[in-house]
Parts: sequence; structure tokens; C-alpha cells
Amino acid sequence: MDFHAALNNILNPPVLFFFLGMGVVFFKSDLRITEGVSKFLSLYLLFSIGFKGGHELFKSPFAEEHLLTLIACMFMACFVPIYSYFIFKAKLDHANSAALAGSFGSISAVTFVTAGAFLHSYGYEYQGFIVAGMALMESPAIVLAVILDRLGKKKNHENINEKIHWKQLLHEAFFSSSVYILIGALIVGYLSGESGWNTTKPFTEDIFKGLLTFFLLDKGIDAAKQMRELKKVGFFLIGSALVIMVINVVIAILLTKIIQMPIGDALMFVVLCASASYIAVPAAMKESIPEANPSIYLTVALSIVFPINIIIGIPLYFYILKVISGAA
Repeated sequence: MDFHAALNNILNPPVLFFFLGMGVVFFKSDLRITEGVSKFLSLYLLFSIGFKGGHELFKSPFAEEHLLTLIACMFMACFVPIYSYFIFKAKLDHANSAALAGSFGSISAVTFVTAGAFLHSYGYEYQGFIVAGMALMESPAIVLAVILDRLGKKKNHENINEKIHWKQLLHEAFFSSSVYILIGALIVGYLSGESGWNTTKPFTEDIFKGLLTFFLLDKGIDAAKQMRELKKVGFFLIGSALVIMVINVVIAILLTKIIQMPIGDALMFVVLCASASYIAVPAAMKESIPEANPSIYLTVALSIVFPINIIIGIPLYFYILKVISGAA
């Protein structure tokens, strides 16, 4: 691994502010970030990457490689929750297994934007269709998680007459705030073209890293709070999370090699596959699988998967992809 890249990533302001946020909890500081500010920062990041992705789509003609990448995104979004469900079922009930499977099948937009900032610092960029791929990956896992939960209930003869409220579930999966703003900004960025980009660039790009840094401060606080729950999730869940991350990364890297993705696009795809949702999926699980314990799936996604990805995962994936491509 390129330790210089790893060190640079750790010393990057957004990552350092993530540690600073964790320190708020560890040192019992009275620093607080309100829920409204946190929500705004989340929506801003999704808007910004969606708009930039739309602009990149406007500049780049759609090619066969792009279609294959989008198919790979859909494949991983469906495959990951199914196989991970059966791993978690070795120790957990169907509700918690399904919720965790949904988290791993979906994605973390903040991990995505952190990887984008890392790429930019090394002079690499990713194309807009990867943002479309991210939008495609967020929703299927939510639907599959609920289906897996209901199948588990039926097998165990629990609430066997309980129906899936498809209208509510699909609405939550495809029109939740995160999916809506991401896809909406992508479309607006594409339709408005170069003039739209020039108009919004000071907001969508120039202040992006500063707001990402502040958002990671907030996520550091949340991650440290959830770390108190690590004793409850146990070694099985910690080990399972690491195994699933490794499996997802290996499959993703193989797919990037088969499709022949450029390094920038390949890294973003691998990061999407390696991440776990701690925003969209937990919100949906709270309504659709209320029996699942939020302290389990939130802790795994936010206090295990997320920090590993942004601290060591991103530079490690970058190094592996460079070695495979012969650019290292």
C-alpha cells in the first residue's frame, strides 16, 4: 500500500475533522451541531454531487462502458443484501439480519464524496454516470431488506398474514429526500448544461470541501456516540462486517477489471460497494422493519464501516486499482 497516500488521506482536513468530531464525545465537549444544520449539510452534499454528475453527463457521450458500469451497480445493489442476509442469520433474527443486509446493500453518499475529494487531490476525476450509478444503488436494498424480513417471518410462522405495503415502501425507497435530491440535481445539472454549471459553480464546487469538512465533524460526533454500542453488537457483527466489506471490495475490483473502468471511476465504484448506508436505510427500516434494533445496524454502518473506509479503505482501494492497472 502507498503509505504516503494513506498518510495524506488521514491528514486531509475532512478526515481530521472527523477525528475532531469523535473527540467531542471522548473529551465531553459541549460542542453541538443541530439536527437542522446536519440535515442541510447532508442535502447540500447530495445536491452538489448530483449537479456535478449531471454536468459531467452533459459533457460526456454515453458509451457501452457506462452501461456496463450501471448494470454492475444494479447487480451489487441486489446481490449484496441477499448474501449478507444469510451471513447475519447465523447469529441474528430475521429482522436485524434484513436491516443489516439493507445497510450493506445500499450506499454511503458521504463516503462517496470523501473518495471524490481524495481523487481530486491526486489529479484524478470520475465521470457523471457514476453518480447515476450511486442513485441506482441506494433504493433496491431497501426493498430487498423488507422482502427478506417478510420471508423470514413466514418461515418462522410469525405474523404470517402481514402484508408488505408496497406503495409506502416503494415511495420511501425511490422518493426519500436523499434519492430525490440526488436524482433531481443530476437531471437539472444535465439539462442546464454549461451555463447552469457556470452559474452554480461557486456554490456546488468552490465551497464544497469546506462544507464536507464541517459535515464530517458532525459524523465524527455521531460515530463516537454509536461506538458506545460496540460492546452490544459483539465480535460476530464486527467480524461479519469486515468479511462482507472484503468480499464486496474483491467483487467490485474484479468488475472494474472486466469492464476496464478508468481509475477514477473504478475507485468510486469500489467505494460504493464497500460502504454501508447509515441515513437512507435506517430511516426506511424504522418504519418498515420496526422490530430491528437501530443500535445494531446504525453502529455497524456508522462506527465500523464508515471510519474504516474513510481512514484506510479509500487509499488502500486506490493503491490496489493502480497496481492492477499498472499505474503504480
